[in-house]
Amino acid sequence: MALIVQKYGGTSVGSPERIRHVAARVVAAHDAGHDVVVVVSAMGATTEELLHLAGEVSPDPVPRELDMVLTAGEQIANALTAMATAALGIPARSFTGPQAGVLTTTIHGDARIVAVEPRRVRLALDRGEIPFVAGFQGRCRETGEVTTLGRGGSDTTAIALAAALKADVCEICTDVDGVYTADPRTDPSARLLRHVTYAAMRRLAADGAEVLALRSVEYAARYGVTVHVRSSFHDRPGTVMSALPVPVAAGASGRIGRRTVVGRAPARAHGGAEPLPGVPAASGGRRSPATRPLAPAHPSGGREAAG
Repeated sequence: MALIVQKYGGTSVGSPERIRHVAARVVAAHDAGHDVVVVVSAMGATTEELLHLAGEVSPDPVPRELDMVLTAGEQIANALTAMATAALGIPARSFTGPQAGVLTTTIHGDARIVAVEPRRVRLALDRGEIPFVAGFQGRCRETGEVTTLGRGGSDTTAIALAAALKADVCEICTDVDGVYTADPRTDPSARLLRHVTYAAMRRLAADGAEVLALRSVEYAARYGVTVHVRSSFHDRPGTVMSALPVPVAAGASGRIGRRTVVGRAPARAHGGAEPLPGVPAASGGRRSPATRPLAPAHPSGGREAAG
């Protein structure tokens, strides 16, 4: 069976009903025999609401304190989803980004991941628990301060965890069916892509496509993480992002098999992700994520929108 990292965006956990739906999906993967690690974004418009609240209190919030406020959104959604999973009879344990070993640079609001040391996540898996990790956040090793990761931060968290854990697949589950040739909401001729290369996804992200943020794509490319962009509301296959085309050999769940991808990731392109100490530059035979609209919400870099 596979080790799967699943990431759920804000729309996917936007209400108690949707949180219970996500918990049921996670339990289904667990019951199929997989080890599952889950990364959760803040519920719905929580981040925007917290930003507004901070602005009401201070016209120029201190970046450190703003990060302390914003990380609460992911932590709340993460713990609620772990509760809903435990209510279905499966042991679950929630972690903040720092507790999960996500280490970052010092820049508040737009920190970059420099290492992932997922000891507590591994211990939870060894105990038969499902670890839930709050996305979009980490801890600076030098200062000990909590930081947020900016645009696409929860996707980056999931991809970095998948690389550090040598996961077989990283699924990014969202409110869209996958990656399209154009915005399907405005272009009726838009076509769903079953596969997209890292290079093609880089171009889409750099051109402002509302899917994975460029930083997330660069991490996936550097560490060979196969990204499976798919809906959290049904089990259709979605879009696979990898170095080369891969068959989606999926069962009823539409999930990619553990041996789908073999080989090295391509060399880092200009502007690529920074190295993660302790994470091999190539790690074949694993991963997958899914995408969702992204919108800036942090004055020093923004972050993903709900979904």
